[in-house]
Amino acid sequence: MPKRRQLRGFDLRQIDGFSGLIGVDEAGRGALAGPVVAGAVLVSRDFLEGRWAVSQGGRVNDSKQLSAAERASLWEEFEKLEARGQIHAHFGSASVEEIERLNILGATKLAMRRALEGIYPPDAFERKAEPDLFSSLEERVAFRPAVSCRILVDGLPLRNFQYPHFAIVNGDARSLCIAMASIVAKVARDRLMVGLDALFPGYGFAQHKGYGTDEHRAALLKLGRCPHHRDMFLRKLFAERLDPAQMDFLGDRGG
Repeated sequence: MPKRRQLRGFDLRQIDGFSGLIGVDEAGRGALAGPVVAGAVLVSRDFLEGRWAVSQGGRVNDSKQLSAAERASLWEEFEKLEARGQIHAHFGSASVEEIERLNILGATKLAMRRALEGIYPPDAFERKAEPDLFSSLEERVAFRPAVSCRILVDGLPLRNFQYPHFAIVNGDARSLCIAMASIVAKVARDRLMVGLDALFPGYGFAQHKGYGTDEHRAALLKLGRCPHHRDMFLRKLFAERLDPAQMDFLGDRGG
């Protein structure tokens, strides 16, 4: 795995020919409860060559490799950087209902699209035909040059995704802007899960953030599901462990 200081160098190579890079990553894809959340972070060459990235970029890493305190501290740093116009960060989410309807891959793409829309709309990346002397006024007004940004997404290429992108396996351990996006997604989702813990006590959402820990599974068998549990995930998890007659815990706890 590349050392942290190499993340900035990776992005400096990736940004050649572009005015900016947008890193995208998700959090919560494998959880039993709660939304899936995606983060998107736009950086420029000036940022990558600037003081913060040089002196503090080594603190950034895949969010799973950082402590909660480290992630919270970096979130605060990102807020300051955005306030100064040095980066642009946004997150988007897809609900449990959308996960059930679209499946987890479809919902993840939806969350990523929503995160990216907070930075640029999809059609900003499409170069429309340049107006000429024979173009109507409407056609001239509609002209929009392509955004000169490269989108780096953690993982495999996304089929039928509205944004042109370059997929990087283990990108959150290779790219600074993807690692920054992973922190944005993780902190945003963790805060949402802490909020759900207050609304639905007993499951331990504030501790395990909806993942399938032993404590979470025990709470499900005791309390049943709540509206923020993912039915398809629960049925798959317990299908090989329980007799169908024992699946009553999937009944809605309500809320």
